[in-house]
Amino acid sequence: MTSFTFEALPGRVVFGVNAVEHLPREIDQLGARRALVLSTPQQETLARDVASRLGARSAGVYPHAAMHVPVEVADTAIGEAARLGVDCVVAAGGGSTIGLGKAIALRSGLPILAIPTTYAGSEMTPIYGLTEGGLKRTGRDPRVLPKAVIYDPALTLELAATMSVTSAFNAIAHAAEALYAQNGNPITAMMAEEGIRAMAQGIERVVSKPRDEQGRSDCLYGAWLCGAVLGTSSMALHHKLCHVLGGSWNLPHAETHTVILPHAIAFNQAAAPDAMRRIARALNATSAAEGLFGLVKRLGAPLSLAEIGMKRGDLDRAASLVMTQPYYNPRPVTQEGVRALLEDAFLGRAPLG
Repeated sequence: MTSFTFEALPGRVVFGVNAVEHLPREIDQLGARRALVLSTPQQETLARDVASRLGARSAGVYPHAAMHVPVEVADTAIGEAARLGVDCVVAAGGGSTIGLGKAIALRSGLPILAIPTTYAGSEMTPIYGLTEGGLKRTGRDPRVLPKAVIYDPALTLELAATMSVTSAFNAIAHAAEALYAQNGNPITAMMAEEGIRAMAQGIERVVSKPRDEQGRSDCLYGAWLCGAVLGTSSMALHHKLCHVLGGSWNLPHAETHTVILPHAIAFNQAAAPDAMRRIARALNATSAAEGLFGLVKRLGAPLSLAEIGMKRGDLDRAASLVMTQPYYNPRPVTQEGVRALLEDAFLGRAPLG
């Protein structure tokens, strides 16, 4: 076996149906007494339910999280946390809400307790993102890693099947790129393959029966593993593409991951054969790229960038933006190669190989 370094990230996970009932205990475990509950406007009802569970420990609800964490939204939330004198934040919802919690933690050092209701996996990573002037900036900082995560499948039963599917592909993308990461190792590879398997198995059950607790549990378990490997692994072309498309054109985050993933995997297929074998095995498919595209198609998710709002005339600029900063990828990246990948994704062509 080749030499490697593995660094586990700290954090406490509470997993199970109705696990949210342990929220007051988990706030006490953090040594916190005054929490600000965050959500998007669409999930304000959930946030207020969480706040009611906290009772006197709740300082209020801030239901204004937004996709890609615009810096203006982050600044306002940071000001509200300071005004209320809170000593922790509870992020209840998906990646947008947890991302806002991270923006607050980055500036203030406040601890985060995350209650994820989608499969984005952000709750398991020290990665943050902020969007300003049409450009999304990402970074890593241990201050933004949630101190505790409550995974409660019961809170995901109402998540629409369409949103569940694209969120699942968002998670699978983390694990897929971890399998050919520059700092990969056997431990993260094992977690990544299991994460892809659990997520693919769970999401098929969810689509056929959205309120199936076993399917929802499989998906949250997969999200945990996929997020954990994202937290310890470097990413490559797929994530760079999604950050550019999301930050500069405000494309929906999970849907962008869903559309791009089969094409990014096809782009890297010959350069990372072991990773591709693992992905295909997790999907019970003969080819990683074809298996992913087939799963997207089978589950009725978007197949093309055109479907989610991208204009063909913007593809050249997108390819140029991807090339502005160097980053690792198993296959050398050229502007022509990226442009061809984006063309395939724009049209929703089935990848070859």
